[in-house]
Amino acid sequence: MSAPFRPRKALPPDGRLLFLTRFIRLFAYGSLSVVLVFYLTGLGMSESQVGLLLSLTLLGDTIVSLGLTTQADRIGRRKMLVAGAALMVGAGVVFAASRNFLLLTAAGVIGVISPSGNEVGPFLSIEQAALSEVIPGSERTEVFAWYTLTGALSTALGSLSAGVLTPLFRKAASPLGSERAIVILYAGLGILLAAVFYRLSPAAEARHDSQDAPTVNRMMGIGSARTVVLKLSGLFAMDSFAGGFVIQSFAAYWFYLRFHTNLAALGWIFFGANVLAGLSALLASRIAARIGLIRTMVFTHLPSNILLLLVPLMPNLQLAALVLLLRFSISQMDVPTRQSYTMAIVPPQERSAAAGITGVARTTGASIAPVFAGMLFARPMWINGPFLIAGTLKIAYDLLLYRAFVRVPPPEESR
Repeated sequence: MSAPFRPRKALPPDGRLLFLTRFIRLFAYGSLSVVLVFYLTGLGMSESQVGLLLSLTLLGDTIVSLGLTTQADRIGRRKMLVAGAALMVGAGVVFAASRNFLLLTAAGVIGVISPSGNEVGPFLSIEQAALSEVIPGSERTEVFAWYTLTGALSTALGSLSAGVLTPLFRKAASPLGSERAIVILYAGLGILLAAVFYRLSPAAEARHDSQDAPTVNRMMGIGSARTVVLKLSGLFAMDSFAGGFVIQSFAAYWFYLRFHTNLAALGWIFFGANVLAGLSALLASRIAARIGLIRTMVFTHLPSNILLLLVPLMPNLQLAALVLLLRFSISQMDVPTRQSYTMAIVPPQERSAAAGITGVARTTGASIAPVFAGMLFARPMWINGPFLIAGTLKIAYDLLLYRAFVRVPPPEESR
């Protein structure tokens, strides 16, 4: 059994590059998510308009992801990753330069913007497939746990940086100008991301066996794994729809509306939340080695969702932040196990497509919820509703996932 807090072997060069791109990207996402709703409302949008824009943005990310991930194994993973980074840059530039609602919506739909602080676009799916290509299967869950930790720490640092830097920028600019500086930083990090992706070697590309090629649907990129992938996609969409009610941008805004929390305090709260989330992921490989990937996903996710239900019931900022932090301390154990499980039960030549389709399902689910969350936030008496809806739906997802897949172990658990 491998040690839970350190990989057994050093990562190959492509693996190190993929960890670096994860760090750059999630730093950008984390910093943007803290200020995005404040920035958009500062441009003159209502909460309902912001909710609609964020939903359309996530929906656009879904379409982009589907197009790039299902073709990545055939056209080239590196090419698709660079293309995704270019779309990230374009969206950041337009968001920084325009006040027009329609233009911003178009940029959000076509480009890559993360209102949640979590992964959007084609990156995660293709990176997972590339990592699975350059590491042995026995190391996959552990490496994915470290990969999750890297993203969580980076998101945390990005959230903290935005919370700390924005008040400092306000000494030299207006509140809107200081928030715009974070948006410009987002675009700049997209350029850096594209440069690092360009350095990936052919070892990260998909291996194609001649006997497998005819079984893969060229449009969707999956063949023999279609039934399992579609079933997982439906469940993941349900989970993400629930999570879409409490994406980090709206969670930060909830703390502001409920307790008048300032940006600096919000930066520290979500810094702590994301650090705890990342550390929790490290425990996932050890727990999964004992009870299996599916049981780890469900048995750690259920209590975190109960805590999510409790957040809006807290009477003051300190208790609400404490419950949120407790929730994040166990909330991410299902992430590396979910990713590892998906990679394990599909053929290697279908991994990018399988991760892409399940990722698109997650983004689709998440893209719908902000419309309703924005409507709830527009009415003061309903601002607790998103937490209650999210927690209830996520508990239902856990129970359905366990019922559907507890008897479908990955190959390494069947030996």
